[in-house]
Amino acid sequence: MSLLGEEVVEEWLNRNGYFTIRGIKVGVDEIDILAIRPLPDGKHECRHIEVTISINPISYITKVPAAIRKETGIGPNNAKKRDVAQLTQGVHEWAEAKFNTPRKAELRNSLCVGSWTKELVVGTVKHEEELDLLRQAGVMVHRLKDILSEMVEKSTVVKAAAGTDLFDLMLLRK
Repeated sequence: MSLLGEEVVEEWLNRNGYFTIRGIKVGVDEIDILAIRPLPDGKHECRHIEVTISINPISYITKVPAAIRKETGIGPNNAKKRDVAQLTQGVHEWAEAKFNTPRKAELRNSLCVGSWTKELVVGTVKHEEELDLLRQAGVMVHRLKDILSEMVEKSTVVKAAAGTDLFDLMLLRK
């Protein structure tokens, strides 16, 4: 589902004047989308966007913290309820791995030196408190439904790009 979500997010970005790269391999990791838009003053707006879309979520977005996995032997994607401390640590580790590794920062800065946003696009989530913690960790959270609404309602720089067919297909459901 996330690949389709990435395609829609990329369409949204392209329509708003961003040049994008999707699915960038960084060692064994991947950056979902990097987007750059030139600004009138000669600078650039730079965005690093991760996409995780679920229609029927059964667990958390983030993983069980490494120390707890080591201590208890439970898996990283265990759906058992987490307390605030566990969830906060899991969010911190997730954000570090998704946005802050030296190799990812180096790649971003080799493409465009500047301040890169940290953003996450989600579908339906099981634990809303996780999104609040992600926001507190400096991650801007977008809902896919809001992106779709914006694409329907807002006039954009580019009228259609590579993801138009998927976007149009999604609107048939309504």
